Amino acid sequence: MSTSLTKALRILVVLGEGPASLDELATALEVHKTTVLRLLRTLADEHFVHRDDHHRYRLGSRLFELSSRGLDQREVRTVAAPHLHAFNRAHGHTVHLSERDDGEIVYIDKLESLDNVRMASRVGLRGPVHSTAAGKVLLADLPAAERNRVLDDVDFPARTPHTITDRDAYLAELARVREQGWAQDREENEASINCIGAPVRGPAGTAVAAVSVSVPTIVAGYDQLMELVPSLLAVTGTISRDLGWRPTREDPPA
Repeated sequence: MSTSLTKALRILVVLGEGPASLDELATALEVHKTTVLRLLRTLADEHFVHRDDHHRYRLGSRLFELSSRGLDQREVRTVAAPHLHAFNRAHGHTVHLSERDDGEIVYIDKLESLDNVRMASRVGLRGPVHSTAAGKVLLADLPAAERNRVLDDVDFPARTPHTITDRDAYLAELARVREQGWAQDREENEASINCIGAPVRGPAGTAVAAVSVSVPTIVAGYDQLMELVPSLLAVTGTISRDLGWRPTREDPPA
């Protein structure tokens, strides 16, 4: 990859964290301002960045357009959409569709709850694998060697007092997830928010995504959320079959 292209991509990554001035971008990239300005002008000409009235740079409209098209091209998101909408209408809680990127999950779709309580999550946001139901589901499905490789880079930070911070305890949790076919996050990632997750399987039977349901405790208690596990497994099973998965006796429950 060329040096200029690498620097331009790094600019977009920095701006993904929020607006920045020319000086701030030069500092972040550790290059001279004239180099950054030259790249910014090229990016602006193609509408990948935009300079506002306060002379700060932001991500441009072309990037959002490509991001939207990229999400639409993800087969699992397209196939899952009608089923997740039906599930959301039936139960009214926040629903996420996630994929794994090494030691993190990435939300590729989100359906808001039908009550007045909103979560701060959004499409494109990343989360840790060790404290989320979706992360547990996706990591539990990996072969042992791959799972251990991913966990070698996980520090197990305590997101809440309930977060699993010990690797052996987490591996035991993943064993339970594999056995039962779904995962829970009982206020492990965010205080006062419980979550359940289940895998979406591709034609080969491996988990290609996870569907999770998140509910603040002020809306519904933990026991009420557990009542949704059969419905969650039903919808992920339907999505998986639409993706080409055909269960066998060796496959985990779905």
